[in-house]
Amino acid sequence: MSLLAAILALAATHGNAALPTSARAEHVLEEVTPRVAKSFGAAGLDVGAKVYLRVFKEERELELWIADKGAYRLFKTFPICTISGDLGPKTAQGDNQAPEGFYDVKPKALNPTSFFHLSMNVGYPNAYDRAKKRTGSLIMIHGNCVSAGCFAMTDAGIEEIYTIVHAALASGASAVPVHIFPFRMTNYNFARYAKSKWLGFWQELRPAYDAFEATRRLPNVAVAAGKYAVASEALHQRESERQK
Repeated sequence: MSLLAAILALAATHGNAALPTSARAEHVLEEVTPRVAKSFGAAGLDVGAKVYLRVFKEERELELWIADKGAYRLFKTFPICTISGDLGPKTAQGDNQAPEGFYDVKPKALNPTSFFHLSMNVGYPNAYDRAKKRTGSLIMIHGNCVSAGCFAMTDAGIEEIYTIVHAALASGASAVPVHIFPFRMTNYNFARYAKSKWLGFWQELRPAYDAFEATRRLPNVAVAAGKYAVASEALHQRESERQK
């Protein structure tokens, strides 16, 4: 049995057998999975382990992290070929902005028949966006190196990312988290953008960034009082609201 066949067998066992597919995607998976397996083996990682994607818009980088013994290890950083728009969140359909915030690629979000080679929907708008009446849809990480509000990779880049994400979902992950930041959330960068109209929003994103930097474990991000908060902050805010 090939490695890809073994992964697909895992998908059937874990209930993700209905992952979208196409002849193009199957060809890519057959070609790329052995290379990924070799790289994972050299790094002591397991193909099919949980995956976390972290995006930095200003730096034009997509980091791919792999779960390992309860925490996450950085496997590879991919250059983002093209991002449209400016720093700041997506707020409306047609604004050509790439979003910022906390999203998930779910099994049915894989698009193996994309016009942009292969793609995956990050799940915009999320609950936070909908609460703020932000509009738009079909925000993708995809290939073909062109963007109108998406995160465009090279075809080779999306093939590797797609293969690794597919393996994680096929192995039972309910979703692959995607955290999208305007920039690396350092004190220096916050000082550079201290006068930005989005400063308050970016300060909402920072606790989750800081928590992952400190622990290499994914924080539980919630929406509380109309703002992003990591779990401990969200519980505190809800308790404060109940006491008012």
